[in-house]
Amino acid sequence: MLTKNLFLQGIFPFQGAGMEKPVPIHSELSHYVPDGVINQTLYFRGGNSSSELITVVLLRNGVPMRYFPIGAKSDVHVPLRVVEDIEGGSAVELYIAAPEGVTGSVVIDLGMVEY
Repeated sequence: MLTKNLFLQGIFPFQGAGMEKPVPIHSELSHYVPDGVINQTLYFRGGNSSSELITVVLLRNGVPMRYFPIGAKSDVHVPLRVVEDIEGGSAVELYIAAPEGVTGSVVIDLGMVEY
């Protein structure tokens, strides 16, 4: 079985639209799983430069799959020990939920494997 490591990562500015209204962070933080392969998420690391709690939301086909809260001026590392298969034909995206009007930068590092 051949495997390929995938990373959705970078530093991105954000402006909050409300904690109940997650919005896309950046087009670079989306991945389409090709037909005939399976992806699995392995870990999430994130940082938040703002003075408010934010949440990074991992979506699969537009439906929330995981929530990663990141405290004010803080960081988080979450090893994803319960691994789920993400089937071919699925879209994986990262969104952000932040209090309305809050601005800052978010650091994202989502590690995945494709096989």
